[in-house]
Amino acid sequence: MTGATGTGTYLGMPAFPDAAREAVRDDVLRANLRHATHTIRDKRARAVAELADWDRLRAAGKAVKDHTLRHLDRYLVQLEEAVTAAGGTVHWAVDAEEANRIVTGLVLATGEREVVKVKSMATQEIGLNEALEAAGIAAYETDLAELIVQLGHDRPSHILVPAIHRNRAEIRDIFRTEMGRWGRAAPEPLGDDPRELAEAARLHLREKFLRAKVAVSGANFMVAETGTMVVFESEGNGRMCLTLPETLISVVGVEKVVPTFRDLEIFLQTLPRSSTAERMNPYTTMWTGTTDGDGPSAFHLVLLDNGRTDTLADEVGRQALRCIRCSACLNVCPVYERAGGHAYGSVYPGPIGAILSPQLRGTGSEIDASLPYASTLCGACYEVCPVAIDIPEVLVHLRERVAQGGPVTRDGIRVTVRPAHGHTAERAAMRAARLLLDRPAALRAGERLLARARRLRPRRLPGPGRAWTDTRELPALPAESFRDWWTREREASR
Repeated sequence: MTGATGTGTYLGMPAFPDAAREAVRDDVLRANLRHATHTIRDKRARAVAELADWDRLRAAGKAVKDHTLRHLDRYLVQLEEAVTAAGGTVHWAVDAEEANRIVTGLVLATGEREVVKVKSMATQEIGLNEALEAAGIAAYETDLAELIVQLGHDRPSHILVPAIHRNRAEIRDIFRTEMGRWGRAAPEPLGDDPRELAEAARLHLREKFLRAKVAVSGANFMVAETGTMVVFESEGNGRMCLTLPETLISVVGVEKVVPTFRDLEIFLQTLPRSSTAERMNPYTTMWTGTTDGDGPSAFHLVLLDNGRTDTLADEVGRQALRCIRCSACLNVCPVYERAGGHAYGSVYPGPIGAILSPQLRGTGSEIDASLPYASTLCGACYEVCPVAIDIPEVLVHLRERVAQGGPVTRDGIRVTVRPAHGHTAERAAMRAARLLLDRPAALRAGERLLARARRLRPRRLPGPGRAWTDTRELPALPAESFRDWWTREREASR
């Protein structure tokens, strides 16, 4: 598996165009993605259509998230007070390094050397598994898809279905060769029937559930007024991790807080339908602090920033923090369907990753500078988003940031980012257009000149513009400009 840095960038990953070029040549990968994404999005469309008030739920979810982000400081303090009053301990982590140090220290303090994990994007983002391994602690993923990824020394490629790029035959082979190295071996003979594979995973994980004394989780939501953590899942493995161990450590992004318990009413309807196309989530686990004789005796909440407050400062880009990780945008994206999740070089693939990763990590690296361009701007992602994140708007906003470069704030420090390589001609063209559009007489003269020279129009642009015309022709030039046509028609009507 390619390692991850503390900011979630996979080491050695090329820019998106290069990674995507390799991915589209993999016929098996494309077939797996096409089948899975089409199946999920068709089911989701039917589930959403059942609700007559879906648009109102969508607007309500957006409003709750926007309100919370505007008052995030107040709600986080309220959350800390509620969690502490309920017997939990709250830790604040400014970045991935600090979060990993806190979690590693908490595990080592218990004397244990292994943990079971609930599926968590936040812990993948910070590279927690690698940090625990470096400290001599084994972390076992218990979500079925995450287990497949871990056993296969692979990387997640989808938010909801991390092993979406694998088919049943590949999963069978992974289980046969790898399970025995991590614990209970796969039964023999093992076929590729889904029921056989699920049973093999169940037997493999059962011994870990019953033995582990420490668990690590994320959370889908945190309720400020009560200090309640909420985890949505479909398999039951999360509940095993959240109830059986003696110590529970939850690593959660600060944006996951909602003000009141009643706010969950919205997301209990929108998240299951948008993610798994289910009317109701099979397992919704909620816990508030600790309770004598019931569940873990020690609960630690690690509140993770890792670029989120920098994102919050961007009036256009902050809407990415509304994301509830349903993955609906991935399943409708034509770019994701062809390129797959690995090409995005982040635990957040697809359209939401194209706007979230460059904000959390900055646009200084080649991969992050390329992500805002990993889209056709078709708008399908915005149409399906249950909290109405205008992903195309943010993509264009980030493209401007990449092209212009300039000062940005990272971890509270003002730094200057160089304009991305390859955008020199684009910036020169935009400056020339601005000069021309500011001078009506020059614009009129230029339009007339182009009209007279329209027969000399090339089919392809030279130099840097060649890539744009590799797949499209330049539009035909009219015989006269709109300005001249309007003047002529107005004079004729007098």
